[in-house]
Amino acid sequence: MTRDEIKSEIIRIFRDQFEIENAGIDDDLRDAYEFDSIDAIELLREIEIMLGSELTQAEKKNAMEIRTINHILDYIESLSAARATGQPLSN
Repeated sequence: MTRDEIKSEIIRIFRDQFEIENAGIDDDLRDAYEFDSIDAIELLREIEIMLGSELTQAEKKNAMEIRTINHILDYIESLSAARATGQPLSN
């Protein structure tokens, strides 16, 4: 997937799953939309569905620092690159 395709899918997920319309790509999700840890778990599940595979514990741990949609896009691109080389996403 290209970054634009990933962005479109993430924006759709925010709209459909979290009822967040027009989320700013650099908005702090916690401050701007009250995005909490339960939402983060749901988002990780949506990312697993999008990627077609489960995330490892290390990959989930790395997601805990995500604050913006831009961070999410970077995270998914890192996951995709790591998986393309057969390596898990590391710290």
